[in-house]
Amino acid sequence: MPISTRLAVPFRPTLLALCCSLSLAAHAATPETPQDANTRQDGKALELGATTISADAATLSALPPAYAGGQVARGGQLGVLGNQDIMDVPFSMSSYTEKLIRDQQAENVGDVLLNDSSVRQASGYANQAQAFVIRGLPLNGDDISFNGLYGILPRQIMSTDALERVEVFKGPNAFINGVTPGGSGIGGGVNLQPKRADDVPLRRFSTDISSDGRVGEHLDIGQRFGEDNRFGARVNISQREGDTGIDDESQRSKLFAVGLDYRGDALRLSGDFVYSKQQINGGRNTVLIGQNLTHIPNAPSADTNYAPSWGTSSLEDTFGMLRAEYDLNDNWTAYIAGGAKHTNEIGRYSSVTLNDTLGNATVTGSRIAHQEDNTSLMAGLNGKFQTGAVSHKLNFGLTGIWAQTRNAYDFDLTGHASNIYNPVDVAGPAKGGFVGGDLNDPGITAKTFARSAAISDTLGFMDDRLLVTAGLRRQELVVQGFAYGTGTRTADYDKSITTPVYGLVFKPWDHVSFYANHIEGLAQGPTAPQTAGTKTLTNAGQAYAPARSKQTEAGVKVDMGTYGATLGVYRIEQPTDGYSQLSADGLSATYVRQGEQVNKGVELNVFGEPIAGLRLLGGATIIHTEVHGTQNGTNDGNRAIGVPTFQLNAGVDWDVPGLQGVTVNGRMLRTGGQYADAANNLSLPAWNRFDVGARYTFKVDQRDVTLGATVENVANTKYWESALGGYLTQGDPRVAKLSASIDF
Repeated sequence: MPISTRLAVPFRPTLLALCCSLSLAAHAATPETPQDANTRQDGKALELGATTISADAATLSALPPAYAGGQVARGGQLGVLGNQDIMDVPFSMSSYTEKLIRDQQAENVGDVLLNDSSVRQASGYANQAQAFVIRGLPLNGDDISFNGLYGILPRQIMSTDALERVEVFKGPNAFINGVTPGGSGIGGGVNLQPKRADDVPLRRFSTDISSDGRVGEHLDIGQRFGEDNRFGARVNISQREGDTGIDDESQRSKLFAVGLDYRGDALRLSGDFVYSKQQINGGRNTVLIGQNLTHIPNAPSADTNYAPSWGTSSLEDTFGMLRAEYDLNDNWTAYIAGGAKHTNEIGRYSSVTLNDTLGNATVTGSRIAHQEDNTSLMAGLNGKFQTGAVSHKLNFGLTGIWAQTRNAYDFDLTGHASNIYNPVDVAGPAKGGFVGGDLNDPGITAKTFARSAAISDTLGFMDDRLLVTAGLRRQELVVQGFAYGTGTRTADYDKSITTPVYGLVFKPWDHVSFYANHIEGLAQGPTAPQTAGTKTLTNAGQAYAPARSKQTEAGVKVDMGTYGATLGVYRIEQPTDGYSQLSADGLSATYVRQGEQVNKGVELNVFGEPIAGLRLLGGATIIHTEVHGTQNGTNDGNRAIGVPTFQLNAGVDWDVPGLQGVTVNGRMLRTGGQYADAANNLSLPAWNRFDVGARYTFKVDQRDVTLGATVENVANTKYWESALGGYLTQGDPRVAKLSASIDF
């Protein structure tokens, strides 16, 4: 099926060169030099008087500043609560900066989240989608937000080239952002912040190359205009193409992003437009587990590709959003934002099923078309006032998501013999095997509408050393399903529910915050299927209320100015999908909504620059998980699938003394064992991964130049990365990357 070229952008190296030429000729205001800014006419250095920086003076959209070293920010966006300092909120979160992205040569969001000990990664079912596991529970790309809006980002892979921040919220977040459109994200959420133009003009060109010949170029231009630099524009153009570290796998990516903003005295506006396209040929995907497998064999060599060469994924996304904020007075701010997305995906996918411990496998193929047209809106009001000795921060918020999905498939159910250790390049999928819809014109298969209203108040006592937060969000989920090809309605779901939030922050000392919270998550409830095997269900088609997840968490945060640390304990209760129970006479079955997964964990995170020139970024997570209410109690007390026993990260970034501009860095990832089946008979062992890198920053003709080198998975370790979903994701092989950037 031909890919839509609507709003396509002609990416070529010549285009990048042209943009470079144009930017050099563009008019730009000349910033003050360091001498101009810091030296008086008499030659003596200027001395500034004492300055008080007030967090209350920041606007709703202003991003919190970074800790020393610039890798991690001091806070992030918390949905209806706006941008918050980490020490003032009763939640755990991390926010990774654009500087970290550049220093680590992180190409996509997954590369950034490797730094978080609460997060581990997997792949989507038989495709190239990046999936994440936060606190032992999945987060899909569909449910990542963009500047607070759900439903407008690419659902498989998201580039970092146009991102300023990658923010991670730990725990259920139905109150914070509203229900996710895909129903994942119970263990935590991710929000992406787009780049904005700074007061200092930016002209940066970067290029990179990997050890397997994948070459990339990236142009980043930022400029502010007008009186007081009120108007800003940020343009990012990038492309990468070539082979990956996996045998016979290649990727090509293109990105065009424009961010515009206006910052007035009371009114602030912003707009973002992004076009993204990914092409993956021969992509290695997940390995399904055969019914007769007695244990999980060792992973193949890290670069082995057991997917057939004919596999392709074409992913094209066009999305954008507008946002406005207006200060009604010194204490109240109103905001509104809206965005939309069009997605067009087409692929030839393979499914590899592992049959025995010798690596013998069965390969099947399919053709799948997927299209999405989503619209997302939010609006709200944030204010503060005083009642006697008690301060108040009041928040009102409204959200709405409209999503329409078109799908079609053509499965070839013929199984071809192969082996994950010695792969066979089997024949491509034949057409007309098992067909649903028209691949050339996919029909509507799902419509989703979600809306919510939220209100919260944060009360401050004892000069805001004690902060108490309470809030409610009322949510409505409407889901309609339609049959492939015919368009006949197969499901009609309309349920509402209210989720609360309670939080407490106590700051006995300036650098310490104790916190606790109770917050809930929400996902679409199950619908009883029509049949269970050959048995007709007595309650077929019954729609259940949204599944409510609950988290209780407590901990302590330390902020020493240049570095910080957090320690927390949590318990998350997540309902499982339920099961079909045969009747006593064995003639029928009834769908039973029962079962629960409980994850209990301890998290420690350390970040910042405790010693000048030495930056730390690490943490440790221990997770205990159990399932209850399983069918006939068979698996009660077992660990949930795909939840590691522990996760450990240790990262260091060090400016080498005596070598001006030279920095070396290293990172260790260690992940504990996890089970791949509900009976806990199939398990994955613990694994380690080590990354190293270095960079050299210097000036050429007063222009900043940075050279970088990174080696991921230095030992080329072969390991099964995750068993999320009951299938296997293998870790990436060793890849070396070189990069160079120049500010001109």
